[in-house]
Amino acid sequence: MPPDISPAQPSATSTGQPDEQSAHQPRERLLREGPAALNDAELLAVVLRTGLPGRPVMALAQQIIHHYGGLRGLLAAAPETLRATPGLGPAKTCQVLSVLELARRAIHEELAHGRALDQPDRVKQYCVTLLGHQKVEHCLALYLDTGLRLIATGEVSRGTLTKTAVYPREIVRDALRHHAAALILAHNHPSGRAEPSEADLRLTRHVRRALALVEIHLLDHLIVAGGAVMSLAEHGKLG
Repeated sequence: MPPDISPAQPSATSTGQPDEQSAHQPRERLLREGPAALNDAELLAVVLRTGLPGRPVMALAQQIIHHYGGLRGLLAAAPETLRATPGLGPAKTCQVLSVLELARRAIHEELAHGRALDQPDRVKQYCVTLLGHQKVEHCLALYLDTGLRLIATGEVSRGTLTKTAVYPREIVRDALRHHAAALILAHNHPSGRAEPSEADLRLTRHVRRALALVEIHLLDHLIVAGGAVMSLAEHGKLG
């Protein structure tokens, strides 16, 4: 559900100067100290530029960040969800969507140029950018070389709102075709619950055993629900 950002009683003058000042402060700091000096809400405020009547842009940015649970959740938000957010008209929605898409492409480009997926948070963030905004179940395989660098990301299957069909033999076939040494599975739960079902656990066991026959390691199976991610490896549930 979009955040409740209904207009408050106006607290600024008719010129809107207080809101302009709140927007200028992060911009001035960014120019003076660089973008790394700003927190997430300040950076979003720079993108939004203006707030709502009686709701300065910094307050609007903070409320949006809080509602989506941070940047990971915002990055995973579907376009239609953002469009329905009060306070984000067509122009602001386009600005935010453009920034988020640039972030997704930067992450993908970084990995495509050989950066290793050797840190759990990096893997999770990558999977959120791919799956967090999807409205039906998708199952992906991340094919890795011996240095845990990404060779390719492939869609194993696409399902309905509640289920998808995955065949271990097809995963093994594609892993061999990519000459992968290791593999990470990831799929999303549109229901919003990042918890494995019995079918998820059963699939994980079958895939792990099938890959082991050709000496390919299943490193993890991630379940993505919006901006939340559960690692079966971290919970000892790879089977």
